[in-house]
Amino acid sequence: MNFPAELKYSKDHEWLKMLDGTTALVGITDFAQSELGDLVFINLPQEGDEVTKEESFCDVESVKAVSDVMSPVDGVVAEVNSELEDEPQKLNEDPYGAWIAKIENISGYAELMDAAAYEAFVQK
Repeated sequence: MNFPAELKYSKDHEWLKMLDGTTALVGITDFAQSELGDLVFINLPQEGDEVTKEESFCDVESVKAVSDVMSPVDGVVAEVNSELEDEPQKLNEDPYGAWIAKIENISGYAELMDAAAYEAFVQK
């Protein structure tokens, strides 16, 4: 498993990469994609959608099941990674490079885990 130190992590297995003080990229962790299996579809949020911490903001479909992706922060979707519509498997191939959404006006990220805490969390 890979746990990049520059990211923050949620208990729902999403990562957050701060771009500046109020904007961040969000994706699913290496652990999440390995548990989900091969991803075949993603239902992306829309630009302008408000997201709420610990509530679903999109979903992914794997060969196993459909799973909600929970927002690790409150904010507004500024941009989505539309490449994932045609190539959802990029989330399996490069979970930390294949971001799902750019969220702006974010809040509520102080409680997120650092890499060491997240690694300990998934090993439980």
